Amino acid sequence: MPEQTTDESSYTMGYGEDFLQLLNRRSAQTNAAMLLPHLEPGQRLLDFGCGPGTISVGLASAVEPGEFHGIDMEESQIAIARAAASAGGHANATFHVGDVTKLPFADDYFDVAFCHTVLTHVPVTAAALSEAMRVLKPGGLLCSRELIVSSSFLEPGEEKTRQAWNAFAMLLKGNGGHPEMGKELKAHFLDAGLANVRASASFDYFGTSQDIAFLFQFILEWFHAPEVVEVATKYGVATREQFAEWRQDLDEWRDEPGAFGTFAFGECMGTKP
Repeated sequence: MPEQTTDESSYTMGYGEDFLQLLNRRSAQTNAAMLLPHLEPGQRLLDFGCGPGTISVGLASAVEPGEFHGIDMEESQIAIARAAASAGGHANATFHVGDVTKLPFADDYFDVAFCHTVLTHVPVTAAALSEAMRVLKPGGLLCSRELIVSSSFLEPGEEKTRQAWNAFAMLLKGNGGHPEMGKELKAHFLDAGLANVRASASFDYFGTSQDIAFLFQFILEWFHAPEVVEVATKYGVATREQFAEWRQDLDEWRDEPGAFGTFAFGECMGTKP
């Protein structure tokens, strides 16, 4: 599969109902836990690549009455975020349609900038980090949580499903993404000139019967969707026979009493000198 070489942001996962359901499971408490202790009322906070705002509303609450701004390139996601903020009474939250590599904000404007699974998808990491640094005040805090595909897993049956994870990583990489960005964050933060850089890692996990049913359906509706299979087979990422085997492996995993799954993430935080 040919790799994307432009610096324009793209999104491998698309904006289907299946992926929106995954995003709806996210919150500031679970997906920005590293950042929350550092937030204070009155701060200006930017959530770049905010998606439908499920994490944003918690961040907006943490800095209220300070300004909160979310930005995403997909207008439909911003519409959902605006509705969620309005329904929750987050009057300090403003959402914008725009590119995270071309932020519509003045230099040195924000106290905090945050993103979740955004650098994973932006082709040129330095372009996004440079913009985030530009709009941060000196002493401002930058925080990111990004995917690590190779450390994500389904158990039992890891030996059967690993090839499918690898195929997903190839699809992501072919679209200009970075399937191991969570591992690489610390180096990128240092290269961007951030100080006091701290790295950690965490998991989004699926352990209850409801979680397993959700994750099974999500993988089925996204990874095994006809359009994804078509792209993967067209560019030699996998064969239709392999997808059929992976679907059988997925069925077996779902039916295992000990079924457990995770998405692994690397986290990083640093300050602008």
